Amino acid sequence: MTQIKVLLIEDDPMVQEVNKEFIKSVPGFQVAAVAGNGEQGIQLIKEIRPDLVVLDVYMPKKDGVKTLQDIRKQKMKVDVIVISAAKDKETIGVMLQNGARDYIIKPFKFERMKESLESYKAFKSKIRTAAEFSQEMLDDIIRKPAVKLEDTWLPKGLNVHTMNEIKAYMGLQEGAQSAEEVANALGIARVTARRYLDFLVKEGQLKLDMQYGGVGRPVNKYIVHSD
Repeated sequence: MTQIKVLLIEDDPMVQEVNKEFIKSVPGFQVAAVAGNGEQGIQLIKEIRPDLVVLDVYMPKKDGVKTLQDIRKQKMKVDVIVISAAKDKETIGVMLQNGARDYIIKPFKFERMKESLESYKAFKSKIRTAAEFSQEMLDDIIRKPAVKLEDTWLPKGLNVHTMNEIKAYMGLQEGAQSAEEVANALGIARVTARRYLDFLVKEGQLKLDMQYGGVGRPVNKYIVHSD
């Protein structure tokens, strides 16, 4: 099986070694290079063309936020998983909006990183073997975790990974969001987003905020339920 090439961008030498060993211990992954800041990271992406970047946020010269923004501006074909101590909603929001596939907050357990890498490996494998996709197939490939989680409490067709992403996204929002806004932010189909949002309304975690415009039908929007 082709190894997934990983570029680790992290400024702390000790954390570099720990994360490097974690990544190497997951079958199918190789750490192709390590960068100590975003400037080095951008240059290495151009040189070695990794499949995946594991990116920190707090770094000298160029932090993780600016690094990921530059990756997207330069249209580099690389996926990104963020591993950082940054847990403020502004940073997390910007990283997700710029296409981070996952966001892991330090300190973390190895199992959490392994789950993320296994999910990414499954995604890459399925992308390589299919010529084209239906929307349902694509949603499942992108959002379904490789490691089976406890999702027996969810209705058929819903999974824990997507549910947690939607809950995390909604928790970062100041105002009500429509299903279309959530779908666009997370890269899923509007009908898929609505199914999850409606379920969270039934569970009492979100509430429905029906908004009326000047002309046309009212728009259903969703907001975190505050006790």
